[in-house]
Amino acid sequence: MSAFRAIAVGGAGELILNKPNRHQNTLFATLFMGMALSLAGCSSEEEGKPTTASQEEAFPVQVIKVQESSLQRTIDAVGTIRYRRETPLGFTTSGRVASVRYNEGDYVKRGATLAALDRQNVRADLSVAQAERDRTQAEFERLRGLYADGWITKKQYEASEAAAKAAAARVRQASYASGTSHIHAPSSGVILSRSVEPGQVVSAGTPALVLGQDSQGFVFRVPVVDRDASKLRVGMPAQISIESLGGDPINATISEIDGRANEATGAFTIVFRLKARPRLRSGQIGTAAITLPAAEDGSLQIPASALFGVRTGEGLVYVVNKENRVETRNVSVERVMDDFVIISGGVGPGDVIVTRGGEKLRTGSKVRPVAATG
Repeated sequence: MSAFRAIAVGGAGELILNKPNRHQNTLFATLFMGMALSLAGCSSEEEGKPTTASQEEAFPVQVIKVQESSLQRTIDAVGTIRYRRETPLGFTTSGRVASVRYNEGDYVKRGATLAALDRQNVRADLSVAQAERDRTQAEFERLRGLYADGWITKKQYEASEAAAKAAAARVRQASYASGTSHIHAPSSGVILSRSVEPGQVVSAGTPALVLGQDSQGFVFRVPVVDRDASKLRVGMPAQISIESLGGDPINATISEIDGRANEATGAFTIVFRLKARPRLRSGQIGTAAITLPAAEDGSLQIPASALFGVRTGEGLVYVVNKENRVETRNVSVERVMDDFVIISGGVGPGDVIVTRGGEKLRTGSKVRPVAATG
């Protein structure tokens, strides 16, 4: 019979069997089975070992840090350039318009005569008033002598005195009307509108012209909804862009805020003072970029994409901890805007939240944060 060798891996060495018999065959089978079980055990131990941290999958996510600067937002409000003082001018008495010397868009200097009434009726009224004054004054002088001699009663004397005073007052009134039958420019500026023509009969107080007074400069007026207007204060800055002017935006500050909202729109008018510029005109359209301050009620602003699991008035966000693992936080939804939401509770300034890539995440998932670029 031929001899053969058997090598046991991991054994004491070589086992040489020259003449195998039943006992040796049994020993050989036992050794072979032991090696197989040993190898299987090693394999099972390797499979049963937990995966190391370096082998755990880290999900790439886009994140943003909640901070004070991210709580601010800018609103764009469309408005109109106006003279700060646009003054309606009219006659103080009724009459027929004799002349109007300027048209819309004309520049006028302070004191210039803008329009005049036909003074014929005014002069006639003054003459009548003066005649009545002279008559009542002469009557009063005559009755005063009679009263001194005791020929008339005190009541008659006092009635004559009152009539004389009333006639003198009517003369002063007619003189004032005569003197104000002309409209003079109270300031240098531009005629913005003209609503009367020569020959037209007007009533006292009817606006004839509107003068934009350039000595008071310009303002920019914009309507702002009440929710945003409540956060604005006099002195806050803004940048105003006038398309027809081109160039860089104009820096301005809020000078006035209406105390009452417009009844038709519910918006408040916000007024910005502007320095005089050669090309500014009343009626030009522009846009004011106003930066609203951070909320003072503890609410925060986060991107809308960071919110998931939204229910009525609440939702969830993923917060990244120092170990780059995510935690689930519940937040209250105060208001939903186009690109972001206003929330309260759950997160605070300095927290890092996931804005993109959270579809595969679970509480405790490891992530690879990438800062948001916009």
